Amino acid sequence: MKKLVETRRIGLGGRSVFPIGLGCMGMSEFYGATDDIESLATLEAAFDQGVTFYDTADMYGSGHNETLLAKFIHGKRDALTVATKFAIVRKPGEYTRTIDNSPAYIHAACDASLKRLGIDTIDLYYAHRVNHDTPLEESIGALADLVKAGKIRAIGLCEVSAQTLRRAHTIHPIAAVQSEYSLWAREPEAEVLPACLELGTSFVPYSPLGRGFLTGSLNVSNDPNDFRQHLPRLQGENLAKNQLIVDVVTAFAKKKNCTPAQLALAWLLAQGEHIVPIPGTRRIKYLTENNASIFVQLSSEDLRYIDQAIPVNAAVGQRYPDAGMKGLNS
Repeated sequence: MKKLVETRRIGLGGRSVFPIGLGCMGMSEFYGATDDIESLATLEAAFDQGVTFYDTADMYGSGHNETLLAKFIHGKRDALTVATKFAIVRKPGEYTRTIDNSPAYIHAACDASLKRLGIDTIDLYYAHRVNHDTPLEESIGALADLVKAGKIRAIGLCEVSAQTLRRAHTIHPIAAVQSEYSLWAREPEAEVLPACLELGTSFVPYSPLGRGFLTGSLNVSNDPNDFRQHLPRLQGENLAKNQLIVDVVTAFAKKKNCTPAQLALAWLLAQGEHIVPIPGTRRIKYLTENNASIFVQLSSEDLRYIDQAIPVNAAVGQRYPDAGMKGLNS
């Protein structure tokens, strides 16, 4: 981006970042065949375009994603805000998972992520899912110990309820909550977004383009490694009904002289200054398109129209298969 843009902060007094981050998951797994050379080129292009916030997790590609990101981070560390996650435990290539929030696991997972990333400190360390088998006080306490030790700078939580966020925040400030949020996943608006605003916690929407569905050009492949084939919202009658959401986005994007993806991201950015979406892509073309959404201006009238045309419960079907629903809104 040649034009100066206003940055957004991660938590109260946290690091300033470009308004849109980059989700790196698809560079290693879940969306079909991957290509490290292409992914690294996209990461470099993101940096050249001003992106400073990069999101990964230890379970993406069973550590591959963090190792890949390490190659990009080298020589740029001070300019980047790096977020990673722990808690989801799964065997390589399998979707079935368990959730581990135990202090011993947290410490071991953090050390492993630091080693793979090749850095001394993680800027934002999320509990990928919360498992209440471990008392929240123990898991947040372990994360607070990591802050004191200088291994992480800030604590984040993923897919938590407003109640859990508030409880955690009394133990240690929570810098960010990451949950799915988009024009077809608006559940956070009821309680979580207001709680984040109240506490000074940033909200980081993942899958802000609905797994690519909101772009209007998604064609789920037959690749067995593309888990979108198994998403209830992209199957059968659900897919046909959810297409109505895409039709609204596509038509209004044409009116605003932007792409559907840019409209969807601009809508998210307009929901609050504490919101930093992290669309994922491994292609420079889509990266550039997504980043240009910061220049799409939506009036209050535009936002009212979108809100009425795509109400909160417009999407049909679960967000994940049953196994993936574990730990949501915990």
